[in-house]
Amino acid sequence: MYDVCGEKELKVILALDPGDSISGVARKVDENRETIRRVVNRIEEAGYVAYDDGLQLVDQTIRDAGLEFLTVSADISPPSISEAYVLPQFAGMDYAFTAIDAVYVWTRGGYQVARDPADYPLFIAVHESDLNAWTEFFDRFGIPTSEERQPAEDVDGAIQVILEPWSQIDAEMIDGRPVIPLQETVAFANEYYATFESALDMLGRMYDDVDTDASYRMEPA
Repeated sequence: MYDVCGEKELKVILALDPGDSISGVARKVDENRETIRRVVNRIEEAGYVAYDDGLQLVDQTIRDAGLEFLTVSADISPPSISEAYVLPQFAGMDYAFTAIDAVYVWTRGGYQVARDPADYPLFIAVHESDLNAWTEFFDRFGIPTSEERQPAEDVDGAIQVILEPWSQIDAEMIDGRPVIPLQETVAFANEYYATFESALDMLGRMYDDVDTDASYRMEPA
């Protein structure tokens, strides 16, 4: 009964959406595919998941119980920065990384604007109708949220989440992370060219449909 109650098993159960593949779940939780394949085999044998046009949870209540366990655990061991990037996968709501984090995701971690580990904001686009639900979700893990970045001295802990309410989210998946479209990310980087000049150059080398010539420079006021 206890042999499938480990960390990775819990991650899979919480992150799994109906129809997901093993590779898709592995990317979501930032784990090796072969590791997740073994995990899925174990929890399938135990009766938690089944293959039916992709992976499916057999009983949704096990996910609810897993999330409750995770929130209780957060009181003892608060989420790390890397764990905070995975947490939104467990919310069961649509979202997309945006702003600084869109640049981070599209460059596949290659460009990370200086963020102090002691003052680390995450930027997430969410549906307007889900704004309160997202606030409640992160509150369960002791992570403060707002619609604008707060000064570090006004925030308990290192991590804060900036929720951008959008009427519609057209997310793309990069390495298992939903993110705003590439061209919207480029437009954001261009708006703050001095900060993201090297990121634009990186994006231009990574993707054929990104033009990073001098036209991206901000025109003088």
